[in-house]
Order: sequence, then structure tokens, then C-alpha cells
Amino acid sequence: MCRLHLISTTSRIVFLARSGLLSAAQQLFDQMPDKDTVAWNAMLAAYSRAGLPSQALFLFYTMRASYTPTDPFSFTSALAAAADLRHLRAGEKLHSLALRSGFGISLPVSNSLINMYGRCFRPLDANKVFEEIDEGNEVSWCSLLHGLVMSDLLEEACKVFEDMPIRNLIAWNIMIMGFASSDCPEMSICLFRKMAMLGFKGDVLTFTSLINSCAELSEPFFGQMIHSMIIQNGWASTVEVSNSLLSYYSKFSCHIDASRIFKSMETRSLVSWNTMIDARMKLGNIEEALKLFQAAPETNIVSWTSIVAGFARNGYGEEALYYFVNMQRNLHLPDQFTLGTVLHACATLTVLGNGLMVHGCTICHGFEPFVYVSNGLVNMYAKCGDIKSSSKVFDEMKAKDLVSYNAMIFGFAVHGWAQKALNLLEDMIVSSVLPDKLTFLGLLMACCHSGLVEQGMDVLSYMESVHGVSPDADHLTCVVDMLSRAGCLRQATILLDVIEEKHVGYCEALLSGSAVHGDVRLGRKVGEQLIGMEPEKDVGYVMLSNLYCFNGWWKDAEKMRKAMGEQGVKKAPGCSWIEVRDVLMVFLSGVASLSRMVDLHNMLTVLQSEMRNPSSISFGLRS
Repeated sequence: MCRLHLISTTSRIVFLARSGLLSAAQQLFDQMPDKDTVAWNAMLAAYSRAGLPSQALFLFYTMRASYTPTDPFSFTSALAAAADLRHLRAGEKLHSLALRSGFGISLPVSNSLINMYGRCFRPLDANKVFEEIDEGNEVSWCSLLHGLVMSDLLEEACKVFEDMPIRNLIAWNIMIMGFASSDCPEMSICLFRKMAMLGFKGDVLTFTSLINSCAELSEPFFGQMIHSMIIQNGWASTVEVSNSLLSYYSKFSCHIDASRIFKSMETRSLVSWNTMIDARMKLGNIEEALKLFQAAPETNIVSWTSIVAGFARNGYGEEALYYFVNMQRNLHLPDQFTLGTVLHACATLTVLGNGLMVHGCTICHGFEPFVYVSNGLVNMYAKCGDIKSSSKVFDEMKAKDLVSYNAMIFGFAVHGWAQKALNLLEDMIVSSVLPDKLTFLGLLMACCHSGLVEQGMDVLSYMESVHGVSPDADHLTCVVDMLSRAGCLRQATILLDVIEEKHVGYCEALLSGSAVHGDVRLGRKVGEQLIGMEPEKDVGYVMLSNLYCFNGWWKDAEKMRKAMGEQGVKKAPGCSWIEVRDVLMVFLSGVASLSRMVDLHNMLTVLQSEMRNPSSISFGLRS
């Protein structure tokens, strides 16, 4: 191929790639009988620009295998690909090749190395390359700065920022972005003010980061102020800024503002649709969320996860499972967040078969080691009644966080394994995981269900004196319930007298204990307090009426029923359920609408007949 034709073909490759016709560019490149370094570099740059780093890296290795000489431009494209992939090993290999090829002193290659190490979370290596540069430029400084920010080394980033000979808009944006996602989001606002005083005008990245920091600050005023500046500077029409505003207003439940921005957007990205779907689900507006989901021009794993999570959060476990299955039928593979969410749905349904199916999916897709998924499995098995499997998953977890321990403690508490729950507190402290309010609530619940009054009172004392966790209404309700169940009614009464702010939970627990131990007078006193606190609810009336009936105070029971009718309070129907062959059957008191009720009555008749039959198996006591 003549030189002129080679240049012409390479130019066409560049033109096709920049026009978005990458496959046509690749086809033309493949048809070239002879390829020089420029042609290979053109294709490498095309893949990098198109966001296809794996293909770019493979092409670089193919170029070397073809014995075509590489140059600094070849290495910059390959290093950019390694950075995009966060492929440290490939980056280190390229670094070694660049040094052997004599391109280590090239400034573009050095800048690419700084960028690669920074994005692979190796800031020390990035700094080493930076120090070896004779004279860096703005790209060198900004690449180093970005690497430090990515590794959350904001203090070191501030020092580099101060040492920069020239601070351009990119440097300011990197610092603002870093603080926006840190524990000090207010610093991003301060940096923006300094930047504005120096005459810099923000761009898309500036305002996107600022809106994100306002969301972290939970300060609506700052967000509205930034929004007005966005409008003044003409960035309101950009998709990225609009998406940040959508997330911001949705977080503060300003759904009218979010809807107005969404409707005004000329171009909506997938992020825009997903933000609105998630916001509607969090608001509980399921119908509107589904309309948006169906209207979206395309969906991804985030869209489906928002729908599944929304149904699970709003108590529609079966619908969550339905969309989880449909998601996979639409060739969207679940991620750890989807699986964790659908496990929550299985836990609310308390149908073990569904949970086992999802557990199988986690193993199949390789997400079982993820802490978020394992926590969901621990919780699901415990709530579905399989405490042994719950404990097994917990024991096999390589890394445990606070949620892991809390889920297991509550699981043990509900199943009456109090000592195991108490032992977990010691394991937490040894593992340097600090307990919180939920931890102690689970421990108190465990002691309550197992009648361990002394240990429960120790937990109440220990939580505040050692860990500085003040007991709230839920903790104290649990303690009152524990004392009342154990017959320590006087202690429970003394505790209630000390508490200044009364709570209905205290009265319910003490009234229940009074009923169990037959203390009618105390029960009457507490019951009347409970009715006075919540006259519109049936709990106080029903519990007090049952107490009277159980102890033969029929007239008082009748008066209570009459008072309940006069107040227009109706008793909520009793409910029980059982899982049979992976189907949850629910029975409501006074409701005979179950489709198989006739079959159930017939079976009861058969069982009664069998029990009366002398030839049936009898169960007697042996002397």
C-alpha cells in the first residue's frame, strides 16, 4: 500500500470513528493489508473514545504481536484503557514496557501513568511517577490530584492543590467533587465561593458536585440557592445537572419540583427515568412508578431493582418476586443490591421456598460472599423459621458488619436462643464492631422471650454505662414486658413511675403481664390509662375485657364491651397463617371466604371421626 493511500485510509478510519461508526472503522482497519503505527493508534484512540477499554487493550497487545513499532500515543491509549478497567496488573505491565521502550521520559506517557495509578487506588505509585517528571504540566498536577481524591486522601490532596502553580477549573472541580462525597460536604460550598471570588465560572461538573453536596448536607436552602445559580449560568438544560437536581429534590420529598424538572427536560437519560421511578416508589406511589417504568424508552438493572425494592418496601412481597423473575426473563442479571432487596421481600412473606430459590440465585451468580447479600440471607432464614440455616450463613461469613450481628441477634431472640444472642455481643466487641440501639433492643428481646430477667437488667445498665447508648421507648417497653412476663409486676410499676414520658407500649406490656398473673386491680389501672391514651384503638378495651372475663368479672367485661361500642371502636379480626407446600394460607377470624374452606372442614370431620375410632392408633401413658 502506497504511503498516500495509507494516510487516506487512516484519515477515513478517524472520520468514521468520530462519527460514531465504529464497526465501519474496524472493518476498514481490518481490510488494510499494511498497517503502520499511525493506523494502529487511530484505532486504539477510537476504542478508548468509544468507552471500550477491553478492546483497546487487546488491540494494543495485537499491535505488539504484529511487530508494529509502538510510540507514546500507543501507550497513552493503552494506559487509559487500563485505567478505565481499574486493571492494575495490566497498567504495571504497560509501565514496564514503556520504560524498556524508552518512553518513560515522555510527558504524555508519564501523565497517563499517574492517571492509571490514581484510578487503580495506588496514589503512592502515582506520586512516585509525578516526582520523576522533570517539569510537569496542568495535566500532571490534575491527574495526581484526582488520584488522591479517589483514594479519599483529602488532606494530601489539599496540600497538592495549594502547591499547584496554576489552579485551573478542572483542579477546582476535582476538589469540590472530592469534598462533596466526603464527610465534610460543606467544604465543597466553601471551595466554590473561593473559586467564584477568583473569577472562575462553574461548569456541568461543578454544579453537579455542588447539588450532590447539598443533598448530603440536608440543607434545602443551599440546594435552592445553587439551583438559582445553575439557571443564571445557563446549565439547567444539561442532562447531568438536571439529573442531580432530580435526585436532590426527590431526597427532600419535593416531588412537585422533581416532576417539574423532569417534564421540562428536553433530553432524558436512563438516569433521569430511574431517579423518578425510585422517587415514586419511595413515596409509595406504586401506580405512578409503574407507569414511568413502562414508559421508559429503555431499562437496566437499576430500573428493575427500583421496582423490586419499591414493592418489597411497601409490603408487596409477591409482586417483588414477580418482577424479580421477569427481570431475569428480560435478560437483566441481578446484582448484589437486587438480590439483597428480593431477600427482604422473601423475609416479609415468610415463605421459605421463595427464599431458597433466591439463595440459589445468589450462589449461581457468585454474590453469596457479598456482605449485603449475606445479611439478607441471615435475616430471611431467621424470619422464615429456619434459624439453623440463618446461623450457618452467619458463621460462614468472612466479613461481618453491624447489620450482620443485629440480624443474627434478632433471629436468636425470636427463636428463644437468648444465650447465643448474648454471646454474640462479646463476639462483636472482640471484632471491634460497636453495638447500637438495635443491638441492645435485640438482646433485651432475647432476654424477655427467655425469661432472663437478671441478664436483661444487666443489658439495660450496660448499654448506657459502657457504650453510652441511652434507652428509648422501644428498649423500655421491652424491659417492662420482660418484668411483667416474669411476674415482677411491682418492679415494672416502679420503673413506669420513674419514666417521665409515658408510652402506650409500656401500658400494653404491663396490662398483658397483669392478665397473665391475674392482677385485676393493677390491670384495671393500667388499662384505663391505655384507653385514655388511645381511645380510638381497640387494644386497651379488648385486653381489659379479656382480663375481666378470665377472672370472672363479667359485669365489668360487659361494661367495657359497651364502652367500646359507644366509642365506635371495632375489634380487629384475629389472624393466623401456615405455609403448606410453599403456599402461604391465611385464616381470618369470622371470615370463611378461603377457597378450600370446605375441604378443610371435611378433613376436620374425618380427623374427629378417626380420633373417636377405637381401632385408630392411641397415645397413652405407660406405667
